[in-house]
Amino acid sequence: MSARGNGQGLSGRQFLEQLMRREGAAPLGMLLGMRLTEVGDGFAVFSGVPAADYYNPADVIHGGWVAAILDSALGCAVQTRLEAGVSYSTIELKVNYVRPVTEETGEVLCRGEIIHVGRRTATSHARVVDMAGRLYAHGSCTCMIERP
Repeated sequence: MSARGNGQGLSGRQFLEQLMRREGAAPLGMLLGMRLTEVGDGFAVFSGVPAADYYNPADVIHGGWVAAILDSALGCAVQTRLEAGVSYSTIELKVNYVRPVTEETGEVLCRGEIIHVGRRTATSHARVVDMAGRLYAHGSCTCMIERP
């Protein structure tokens, strides 16, 4: 199931709702233990469970795992506003790490929200928090809108 161009004649939001009803994750999400849990107009929420498999040599979850859940929520927030046949690509990703994530952190949520959607670019922002609402990272992205 590819989101490229939403080839099934679905809007971006419809495509994500369909994905959520099925496995809830693209192949990378399944590999990294993260899944789409909620979508709406201009937002997308992912959940993920940090595991020892994602530790770096400093014995904490690799920053790339945190960046991946941010990028997923940020991009899918943009996707919720795209009409059928239109896709996007991340052209800039900014991540701010606030504190380390470990296995003990438990499940985290990442909610991406639209800041602006134009004809050629879109921007969004997101936060990674634990189940108590404690902030671990936040970020933003700029996406290129790809129209047929």
